[in-house]
Amino acid sequence: MRVFYVDDDRINGLLFEEACRMAGDVDVQVVVDGAEALDLARRWVPDIFVVDLNLPDTNGFALVAALRGLPACESIPAFLCTADESDEVRARAAELGFAGCWTKPIELRSMLAALAQFRHRAGA
Repeated sequence: MRVFYVDDDRINGLLFEEACRMAGDVDVQVVVDGAEALDLARRWVPDIFVVDLNLPDTNGFALVAALRGLPACESIPAFLCTADESDEVRARAAELGFAGCWTKPIELRSMLAALAQFRHRAGA
């Protein structure tokens, strides 16, 4: 399974990569901003996007909309990651079609379960 993680905090990126190793057979690409994400998505199409809400050059909502504007990425599930636990953020994520909203620090069991669920759906 290919997972694309976007977060400007490099420590979060390292922690996410390590957590994905626990899931087994997960190829993770980590980028730090929206511009880098759009560039990479044109060359490396993932099975899942995991995107931080607050990025230096955009926000997770706008970035996922832009990523889904790329022909190969239009139906890729996305999860929002945020330290903001508000109901408003969760509601907006659901309204925009995110598969879920993970509060930082990400609860490892929930994350691994979600990855397993999407791996099973994709037949990977």
